[in-house]
Amino acid sequence: MNESHWLWVGFNVFVLAMLALDLGVFHRKAHIVSLAESLGWTFVWIVLALGFNAGVWYYGGSTKALEFFTGYLIEKSLSVDNVFVFALLFSYFGVPQLYQHKVLFWGILGALLMRAVMILAGAALIAKFDWIIYVFGGFLILTGIKMIVKHEAEIHPERNPVVRWFKRLMPVTPEFRGDKFFVREKGLLMATPLFVVLLLVEISDLIFAVDSIPAIFAVTKDPFIVYTSNVFAILGLRSLYFALAGVMDKFHYLKIGLGVVLTFVGVKMMLAHTAWKIDTLLSLGVIAAILITAVIASLLWPKKVGTALTDSNRIP
Repeated sequence: MNESHWLWVGFNVFVLAMLALDLGVFHRKAHIVSLAESLGWTFVWIVLALGFNAGVWYYGGSTKALEFFTGYLIEKSLSVDNVFVFALLFSYFGVPQLYQHKVLFWGILGALLMRAVMILAGAALIAKFDWIIYVFGGFLILTGIKMIVKHEAEIHPERNPVVRWFKRLMPVTPEFRGDKFFVREKGLLMATPLFVVLLLVEISDLIFAVDSIPAIFAVTKDPFIVYTSNVFAILGLRSLYFALAGVMDKFHYLKIGLGVVLTFVGVKMMLAHTAWKIDTLLSLGVIAAILITAVIASLLWPKKVGTALTDSNRIP
């Protein structure tokens, strides 16, 4: 499938058309995204991903379809961590709900471009250096263990070196200017806090991509499957945020579960060329079981009142 240029062109045309439809028709005017709307769009993106998966099955066979679905499940589950970080960023900066969709739209568009570059670079590295797969595997194991041991999120935007550098490069208005990223005041071009939030959204996705992309390479080496599974998970990220942002604290064991998933995928990658190779179907079952267990455990043993992340947990 990776050898067909028309598949790449056709898929990217579809993505651009969906993004244009999203911004130009359904969200042409800024509005607060309701729970019903977010759930509806989440359902639409999942159905589109499953429909594409059926197409992969028909044209590429069951193995490719299973690889896509496993990669999509990994990326979709890891994107929940992005949702939590987005919620923290919006809360930290006090971004009005009216403008949150615009930030996520442009943030996800930038994320798609970054991930395309990273996937192609990763595929080229694996094709040229077989041993790089063990580096990826070891990195995933260490990252997974870190997520299990240290699972409380901390947001300190004022310490971010990129944000500090940007504020030296361009002045930032003290307050929001509607939904604008840039304004010209007294003849001076200035960024708004909304653009700073967008910048942090891009940085956070870049950090998450460093974890998630090697994880999907543990499932398949086909760049087209890696790319499309990433894209479908990312396209549904905005609606997932608006659907889950208010209830993220209820799934407090999910981040530990994601750490276990990354560790398992890292081990799978390390065993790829041995007699103990873990096949894709077994991987799918294990990953699904880990995530379901984490969700059920969160509901059975809810977090104690007062332990949720509040303003007192953040540095002003």
